[in-house]
Amino acid sequence: MVQGVAIEDGCIVDTDPATGEVIARVRCTPTSEVPAMVARARAAQPAWAATPLAERVSMLKGACASLADRRDELVETIVREMGKVRAEAEEEVSGAIGRATYVEQIGAANAPRQIDNGLVVRDAHGVVVVCSPWNFPADEPLLLCLPALCAGNAVILKPSEVVPLVGAIVGDALRRALPEGVLQLAQGDGAVGAALVQADVQMVAMTGSSATGKKIMAACAPGLKRLVLELGGKDPMICFADADLERAADDAVAFSLFNCGQVCCSVERVYVAEAIKSQFEALCALKAAAFTAGSGFDADVRIGPMVSAMQRDAVAAQLDEAVKAGARVLAQAPVKPGAPPGATYFPATVLTDVPEECAIHRAETFGPLVVISPFDGSEASAARLANDSEYGLAAYVYTRDLGKAARVACKIRAGQVGINNWSLAKAPTRCPWVGAKGSGFGYHSGDDGWRQFSVPKSLIFDDASLVPTEIDGTAVVRD
Repeated sequence: MVQGVAIEDGCIVDTDPATGEVIARVRCTPTSEVPAMVARARAAQPAWAATPLAERVSMLKGACASLADRRDELVETIVREMGKVRAEAEEEVSGAIGRATYVEQIGAANAPRQIDNGLVVRDAHGVVVVCSPWNFPADEPLLLCLPALCAGNAVILKPSEVVPLVGAIVGDALRRALPEGVLQLAQGDGAVGAALVQADVQMVAMTGSSATGKKIMAACAPGLKRLVLELGGKDPMICFADADLERAADDAVAFSLFNCGQVCCSVERVYVAEAIKSQFEALCALKAAAFTAGSGFDADVRIGPMVSAMQRDAVAAQLDEAVKAGARVLAQAPVKPGAPPGATYFPATVLTDVPEECAIHRAETFGPLVVISPFDGSEASAARLANDSEYGLAAYVYTRDLGKAARVACKIRAGQVGINNWSLAKAPTRCPWVGAKGSGFGYHSGDDGWRQFSVPKSLIFDDASLVPTEIDGTAVVRD
């Protein structure tokens, strides 16, 4: 997950990737201020943890709902800071505002539970650092902050330096809804993130690149700090000969190009059975041609600019290497004319017959490329190719034979496998979002993920009849 942003005179130089113009200069949090922030969080946390769970849930629901007051500002800022097209920004903001059910589910996951003559209660870790990414700048901070806060932790949120203004809006909504010191916002680049990770905190939750995740894990090891890391992916899509080709081609293109391909679970490798390769390629080329690149504010544009020049150049380098190695470009969608010199547009591109040794098959691309390769159509080859990666975030299997789909899915080492669908769009919120292999550590979302923000403690009674029916006003759930 390459990005790139300038820091000048202690400020983030926040630029519009569609124009290259400076939007704002945002003050970085000096690393010297980090100990005081941690001290404030530690002082506020015990009272917050002692607040009844139902009250914590209510306050957090109110924080999400309050984002509606700044809906238009939030949508516009997302488009300007990271280049997302308006329709995608509106969808993200609506999801963030509507997180009430999500918060209720987190609360239910944290409720005390009776297991025979035992009572399992949950203790907050203490102070949690949340480092959120730039590709979903409004919703991703909530996916980590909400379970951390609901569990009774105090949180220091550091949004990506690429999207400091969006991060400030989300952070402000949380801060205003909660007691003083429970949620604090830190701004800055990796130096600020490193200072927070190395501070006297009890947990770090981060969504970002695998390289950064490894650095965080190493920094947290001496203190045995708890971790939730949702990292990169190189997600394969398997298209068998009996698949619904129209749907498969639609999804291969749409979910390779969604958010300009800047999604951890984007389709990045498409393996299509040789028997249908030509037909599938033609469909993909036709569909991708409609993905015109341009300003996210233009209604006729399907993808916006890459988030930065560094990101664009990394994708261009992968494409150039693949073409020189023998890959064929089947189609490139247009870039809307009139782009200013500082714009970071990259045309949606479909290519095929990419040699396996190319970086485009190995490294995370995070850009608007549809990469097609043939395979012999067998289940064994499908699983082998899907697993031929250091990553294991998501995978996708397309076939009308659901028994075959299930067999192949179970052989793929990935946290989630979409069967004739894109799992990010279809997964229930109570399903955990997991990165296998180099794609993560710990669980993100779902009951399993939400419970990682606290420690279970078992209270053992002489007899099941002695277990109380409520704890601090929260009803005990009987398993």
